[in-house]
Amino acid sequence: MKIAGSTALVTGANRGFGRHLAAELVARGATVYAGARNPDTVDLPGVTPVRLDITDPASVAAAATLAGDVNLLVNNAGIDSRADLLEGDLDLIRLELETHYLGNLSMIRSFAPVIAGNGGGTILNVLSVLSWVNFPLHGAYGAAKSAEWAMTNALRLQLAERGVRVAGLHVGYMDTDMAATVTGPKSDPAAIARIGVDGIEADAYEIVTDDVSRRVQAGLAGGVAALYPQLP
Repeated sequence: MKIAGSTALVTGANRGFGRHLAAELVARGATVYAGARNPDTVDLPGVTPVRLDITDPASVAAAATLAGDVNLLVNNAGIDSRADLLEGDLDLIRLELETHYLGNLSMIRSFAPVIAGNGGGTILNVLSVLSWVNFPLHGAYGAAKSAEWAMTNALRLQLAERGVRVAGLHVGYMDTDMAATVTGPKSDPAAIARIGVDGIEADAYEIVTDDVSRRVQAGLAGGVAALYPQLP
């Protein structure tokens, strides 16, 4: 896929990784719609702000009508409630699934026909290394990302025949607001955005962007013992 001359919609583009992705796409010559629940918070030059709440079907439908020339959809919007799976608020756990799984599925259901009608293109789902391995602090987030990864794989097969490529991007912690309390190593989100857009342009189905994601991916074949060596 050629980024220059493409038309993209990036969800959650008002801050964090989404803003970096939108900026990278603009720099490479794409026309970019920047989705945000409050479009007034979009301050990136060269983009068109779009009011978009991916958990609201009416908002998603309105965005698909407005952005009818899109051939690249980047599903980036997300939350991390830090809800404990055993004792946390079930409403927060539901919100994680409503956002990462059902919200992104709603976006794809609305925009896949648009992309196919525009001659084909790409959908990029921003996943996480926590799609593959999970820990109690991020239990709800990881479960929702795992569901989104499974959805990505299923729709990749289903949409290929319609000329719509579905890709997934896996990354560990990035230096954004979502990981502000993390004291360990964090990737530069601008660098990850460049890797992600390179992957789109290379027609990659799976974009593994950092060392931690590569290590976990390699450990999947080792099963529980390899992924959770701390277990007795």
